[in-house]
Amino acid sequence: MLQRRIWEIVEVAKRGDRASAIFDSTILVFITLNVVGVVLDSMEPVRLRYHPWLHRLEMLSLVVFGSEYLLRLWSCTKDPRYRHPVWGRLKLARHPMVVIDLLAVLPSLLGFLGVDLIFMRALRLLRLLRVAKLARYLAAMRTFGIVLRSRREELVLVWAVMILMLVMASCLMYYVENPAQPETFRDIPSTMWWAVATLTTVGYGDAVPITGAGKLLASAVAILGLALFAMPAGIVGSAFMEVMQDQRKRPACPHCGLSPLEAVNLAPAPETVQTQVAYAPTPAEPQPDAEFEPVQ
Repeated sequence: MLQRRIWEIVEVAKRGDRASAIFDSTILVFITLNVVGVVLDSMEPVRLRYHPWLHRLEMLSLVVFGSEYLLRLWSCTKDPRYRHPVWGRLKLARHPMVVIDLLAVLPSLLGFLGVDLIFMRALRLLRLLRVAKLARYLAAMRTFGIVLRSRREELVLVWAVMILMLVMASCLMYYVENPAQPETFRDIPSTMWWAVATLTTVGYGDAVPITGAGKLLASAVAILGLALFAMPAGIVGSAFMEVMQDQRKRPACPHCGLSPLEAVNLAPAPETVQTQVAYAPTPAEPQPDAEFEPVQ
């Protein structure tokens, strides 16, 4: 009973569950404080003056986020998706959001254990992954995740076309401009910087074509970049509107507070659902009518 209640609390709060709502609010507060702490820690005067307070915040955050991670792994077996005591916990541990939870506490945990390696400063940047934990507790970010998943095929196709355009533009510009500017366009990987700046219409100006053919090619690439980079925004924008309209039309569940689209997204995997099939009894074969002998 306690294990099930803890799982209900550490999961996203449902309507009417005050304890779960308080837990979610506490996590959101600690996420915000950690982001502020990471920003302030980069300012040397603030770091030197308030280092003890920042260190206490880091230790307290380690306890809070570490406890959340352990409680989630301990209580997850009450969910039908993770009912197996070993494989269920491993399945949950592979979930992207749970991996983020682990990476968010890993730098502080290693520092607390006294690990002093050269890469620890870079590893501490993983604390910023605590911002990604907001996706579990903010409905708007969950909706955005649903939108991205619903249009993942179209987005993958657009990104593939963008990468193809990047490579083609870099190769063409290299062969056009390299004879005139061997230092600026010295190889194709270096020319990719120009292609990225041109396709995104940023145009820093550090690499500019000077030949006629190069200017013509650059103009064509810039125009294609305008159309190409507008496609992901249009795909995501239209999908977002569809999801929002669908959620407004369909009422939320009175028990869990989830819209039908979110409920489908959080449903267990098909292999974990046990389907009961009712088999109709085989009808009995018709018996031939009994033959009666006439009464004499």
